[in-house]
Amino acid sequence: IVGTVAFDAIETPFGKTDKILGGAATYIGLASNFFNVDAAVVSVVGEDFPKEYLDLLENKGVNIEGIEIVKGGKTFFWSGKYHNDLNSRDTLVTELNVLADFNPVVPQAYKNSDVVLLGNLHPIVQSGVLNQMSERPKLVVLDTMNFWIETKFDDLKDVLSKSNILFVNNTEALMLTRKPNVMAAAKALSEMGPQVIVVKRGEYGSVLYYQNQFFVLPAYPLLDITDPTGAGDTCAAGFMGYLAKNNLEITWPNLRRACVEGSLTASFTVEDFGLNRVLTL
Repeated sequence: IVGTVAFDAIETPFGKTDKILGGAATYIGLASNFFNVDAAVVSVVGEDFPKEYLDLLENKGVNIEGIEIVKGGKTFFWSGKYHNDLNSRDTLVTELNVLADFNPVVPQAYKNSDVVLLGNLHPIVQSGVLNQMSERPKLVVLDTMNFWIETKFDDLKDVLSKSNILFVNNTEALMLTRKPNVMAAAKALSEMGPQVIVVKRGEYGSVLYYQNQFFVLPAYPLLDITDPTGAGDTCAAGFMGYLAKNNLEITWPNLRRACVEGSLTASFTVEDFGLNRVLTL
């Protein structure tokens, strides 16, 4: 799992937090623990990152050899405020700090991993990780965001061509393909490299596309939603965790069930702020 281990400060209509543990790789690593996979996180933090957070990851079975600690450095920090519908948010603060010069180093023991999950980072950094693998992974899973689509499209296309599974949200799917709707976008994305496309649609669930077949899954119905941060990450963890338990076999029944597992994992995440709910499961 290559991605951010970070501090977040979150405000929603239901409350707000001070600086808490966050980052895509953190959410994915901790949620993948439910599926008993041998997972390692490759990331970077500053000297200000508490040892108890690293201990937490390790105690949950996540290998942290690949988390670099930069002496004198400050950890990536993001602060955001969600609107009343929780579907949109405003970014209040983004401090890249040590992430600005992050050059991931894959631990030797994980250079032959079956799965490489590339979190939302610069596409050149994502490619650099794949170049460190001693053999091609069975599955390369990719996440990205609108910023990279707008500014690093050619580099992103290169990583897309090397990927098997792509996770994007509605807006990103349409931006990447310039198609008029999600179904057309999913099909077009599969022609760029990844054969499996998962389009995350928040409270409306997700759309899975594979070999000219569509599976549209509603979100798990919840009465109380507190904080949607990390839902997409834990969805990916549930999806890949299920596939890992089933020998990474890419079949239509397996992919549909993986979608359900991802949705269920995400449905817990949104019930409390940050990782609180994931850690009490």
